Amino acid sequence: MLVALIFVVFPFCMLFAAISDMLSMTIANRVPLILLATFALAAPMTGMDLATYGLHFAAGGLVLAVTFVLFAMGGMGGGDAKLLAATALWMGFNFHLLEYLMTSAVLGGLLTLAILSYRGSVIAVYTGRNIFLRNLADKSAGVPYGIALGLGGLLAYPDSPLMAWALGQLAAR
Repeated sequence: MLVALIFVVFPFCMLFAAISDMLSMTIANRVPLILLATFALAAPMTGMDLATYGLHFAAGGLVLAVTFVLFAMGGMGGGDAKLLAATALWMGFNFHLLEYLMTSAVLGGLLTLAILSYRGSVIAVYTGRNIFLRNLADKSAGVPYGIALGLGGLLAYPDSPLMAWALGQLAAR
């Protein structure tokens, strides 16, 4: 059951956040809360020692502090900040966090360039009323960065500590 929880919750939350941000330009508060609660309950059951557990929370707290400053300066959305922090909690203070942050930054840059190109194209005029594309075509809207954060999380997740534990449990069977 714990292995299934680890396999399902994080990827589902990342996909939900990406799709939600694309459709509504918001990431619901329940997404980072589900990530936080699931990690807080599941990690100790994997045998994670208290020091490592604390470092995971420290990673989430540090990322939340940095992204809160960026949010206050208007540099990012609040939903993006909370999602980044909750994802950092799952990655922990290690290379996987850096991998997630770098992957998300590169994907975010590519996403931004693609959206700006799309908004300046003739295609946006014809497809801008489509429910999936309307926010991407709207020149007054921001960039739904949750798409990049979700995809970055999915790409970094297979090497994360909880996923490594879950894969080890499957291999031992």
